[in-house]
Amino acid sequence: MASIAALHDGVKDAKLDREPYFWTVLNDSERRSSRLRESVLSTARIILLGLGMDVIYQYKVLGAFYPGEGALVALLLAFIPYLLLRGPIARVARRWITRNLSSTTHG
Repeated sequence: MASIAALHDGVKDAKLDREPYFWTVLNDSERRSSRLRESVLSTARIILLGLGMDVIYQYKVLGAFYPGEGALVALLLAFIPYLLLRGPIARVARRWITRNLSSTTHG
């Protein structure tokens, strides 16, 4: 699910010709909070679904709930993959868009 959200947002970044996502988050203090907010909104359902599944798993298997573990699992399985995939997807999409535009203008 995180890869689907990253695919959607990465292609959107390529179409809008935005700077690389992860680079902006790390190095642009002015746009960092807005880009992170955007990613949290994109992955919110995935994070909540992951938390819900982990709560059920912990209750069934462990007989208890450990909130820290649940949050960590949701972040590791939803938010981190999104952060890591969005930039490379945007680069591939940007190349594909550029290639298609140049082939239509020359062909």
